[in-house]
Amino acid sequence: MSSFMQADDQAANDITSPLRLTLKPPLGWNSFDSYGCAASETVLLANAEAMEKRLKPSGYEYFVVDNGWFAEYELETGSYYPKVRHADDVHIDEYGRYQPSKVYFPNGLQPLIDRVHELGLKFGIHLMRGIPRKAVERNVAIYGTNVHAADIANIDDTCSWCHYNYGVDMSKPGAQSFYDSLIHMLAAWGVDFIKADDITGHPQEIKALVTAIASSGRDIVLSLSPGGQTNPVHMNVYQQANMLRTTKDIWDNRSDLDKAFNAWHAYNDYRKEGFWLDLDMIPFGHLQLWKPRRPGEQAETSPEKELSGKGFERMDGLSIHQKYTFITIRALAASPLFMGGDLLSSDEFSYELITNRGMLACNQNGVMGARVYAEDGVEVWAVSHRISPDDGWIGIFNRHQEKKSVRFTLDKLSLKQGRDYTLDNIWNTPDFLLTDRVLSAVIDGDGVLFLHYHSST
Repeated sequence: MSSFMQADDQAANDITSPLRLTLKPPLGWNSFDSYGCAASETVLLANAEAMEKRLKPSGYEYFVVDNGWFAEYELETGSYYPKVRHADDVHIDEYGRYQPSKVYFPNGLQPLIDRVHELGLKFGIHLMRGIPRKAVERNVAIYGTNVHAADIANIDDTCSWCHYNYGVDMSKPGAQSFYDSLIHMLAAWGVDFIKADDITGHPQEIKALVTAIASSGRDIVLSLSPGGQTNPVHMNVYQQANMLRTTKDIWDNRSDLDKAFNAWHAYNDYRKEGFWLDLDMIPFGHLQLWKPRRPGEQAETSPEKELSGKGFERMDGLSIHQKYTFITIRALAASPLFMGGDLLSSDEFSYELITNRGMLACNQNGVMGARVYAEDGVEVWAVSHRISPDDGWIGIFNRHQEKKSVRFTLDKLSLKQGRDYTLDNIWNTPDFLLTDRVLSAVIDGDGVLFLHYHSST
């Protein structure tokens, strides 16, 4: 049954009790950054095998298939990849529930789900909020009711960037039954994780998902997206889920580091045990394989570019120092870590970063760090060990693009007077000097000095 943190039997029946299946930030892989909405059974099986070998030993466990798994695409000649981002047709059953694409999953999803589980991983899937427009056009019955799709759909409630669904009017009879039937079907398939999209602006449909998961008979992690709609006024509803996106899509652009810093600071007061503020996926390595650049083709313009980074297949465009900063933010913020690059062809440096033991120890400490200093483009963020408060981690970030000399007393870094500390350099770069409780270093542009401290007295 679904695992709630239950104070008593009454709480077990209270849907406002948050799902707490993840006592540490979840770790995994998501198909979107590398395959967009066009991940096929073939590439997913290969990535699952790679994940078991390359990431599972470091604790990564959630293998998530993003949007488009139900889409009936017209493919480019001789290619697995579609001619358009969103298909003109989708596959649904007689009750209006999405089914695996016949184009991409001729054997259905079950062989992939079963293989993921055989590898000791957990299977996740993407859901768009609402009910398929195709179900409304056909006015199919809602499973187990006398209600039909047109009775619960709000045709004036649509997503601006994905046309597949209408919103569900949760005041209508049969609305909860639709979500129950959908989630119960996914639970029967063996789904362990749901990324619910276009939903952070719609608290009533979040409640519907939480209710459906609670009655599904399966432990399912619930992740809410996208960050662009996230509004703190709904935080009590968000906290019924496990993960909440706080940023718009993050890609391999320098400006996206600013997005992460800003969201980390803005949402710092909403930290809560077992509820993870998500700074989006890790766009490291080989990206956007589904969209190779043709000769003479130019990078796409907004908003398409915003949805796919620089628009075409590439190795990520972050510098070494920007990648250090990127993953250090995720570690200190206790953000879920979901690798986005293709696991078969991404570079070794990216693997080294996301599997670094010191970084993962900080992230899996499960406490969101706070900013303790910000002046002249230099920021210091720190977090204590959840069990040993004299141990913890510090990130000294250079927000400039040029090198910056820094000098801090340990007091300024929030380390207690009267104690001796050992400082370990997690990335081994840049070098630092510690003399008479004064730390000095030269940090590269967009770089970070990431330290693990522990008291020796």
